[in-house]
Amino acid sequence: MFLHRTPLKRSNILKMALSNLEHGSPESFISKAVKIACVVTGYWFISITMVFLNKYLLDSPDLRLDAPLFVTFFQCLVTVLLCWLLNMFSALCPTMVEFPSIGFDPKISREILPLSLVFIGMITFNNLCLKYVGVAFYNIGRSLTTVFNVLLSYVILKQTTSFRAILCCGIIIGGFCLGLNQEGAGGSLSWVGVMFGVIASLCVSLNAIYTKKVLPAVDGSIWRLTYYNNVNACILFVPLIVFTGELKTLYNFDKMGSANFWGMMTLGGVFGFAIGYVTGLQIKFTSPLTHNVSGTAKACLQTILAVFYYEEAKTFLWWTSNILVLFGSFAYTWVKGLEMKKVQNEALNKNREKSESGV
Repeated sequence: MFLHRTPLKRSNILKMALSNLEHGSPESFISKAVKIACVVTGYWFISITMVFLNKYLLDSPDLRLDAPLFVTFFQCLVTVLLCWLLNMFSALCPTMVEFPSIGFDPKISREILPLSLVFIGMITFNNLCLKYVGVAFYNIGRSLTTVFNVLLSYVILKQTTSFRAILCCGIIIGGFCLGLNQEGAGGSLSWVGVMFGVIASLCVSLNAIYTKKVLPAVDGSIWRLTYYNNVNACILFVPLIVFTGELKTLYNFDKMGSANFWGMMTLGGVFGFAIGYVTGLQIKFTSPLTHNVSGTAKACLQTILAVFYYEEAKTFLWWTSNILVLFGSFAYTWVKGLEMKKVQNEALNKNREKSESGV
């Protein structure tokens, strides 16, 4: 009797497994794969389109609008309005739209102000960099974010970095320098644009650090943080626009009454709002590591599209500089992922040893 029971059980288990494979697992796997593909595709489309759209608004010969601060301010204003609309729809249709309740608390606004200043610097210098450099070079112009992450983590957070991670940063810096050399050789290098790109990279790193510090002020809600950040930015941009003389530029701008212009401006604001949403979705459906890899691959495609779209001729060394930056960024992400996994495994082993010793 006993000898025949085990094969029977294994047979039943095998049948159940095959049944699940036929009816459940492939469908769930395919469904998940399709969702991930849609999210990643959405992230790539929105991010790349936003860059080309901003380039048009900032440096198009058709518009001839020299008002980068106003363009950035308007995008922040659109984000605030969209937050209000989503908040309203969430209250009216809670089952269809999920959005945290927002208002305006001056105390919270003051607590978030340091981050808002960094945020303003980040989006402003990003747009200024894009105004003065081509879309194809934009990725290299802002490639030092990873390097600043390492430096600021050591200076502010006192966190050391492994030799392999530092080596990856060295590859990025090498690609950055080679890119500058090749842009200069091609006669299209803008040192002003490069300077803005470096400052933007610094602000991106600071933004990540300050975000962690002020998140408790908004109960950990990224959407509430987005709302307060953009409200503060709208308020602070007004004196900056007046001080830089952009009001006069806007007054003399011949397309202020153009529906096409305001449509493009609004679309830029919508894409600016959407990029935050799809970034969160991509991290949710994949992982922070995969998100970084996806961002690196997106930058590669963006560069290729820009070269073809603007019909630019690039040298072998120019392409090599891009490859170095992308490879260094990917390698850094991979190295940090391995290091985080190692730390997590060590923590699990320690907890296991403690529980075993406790037993």
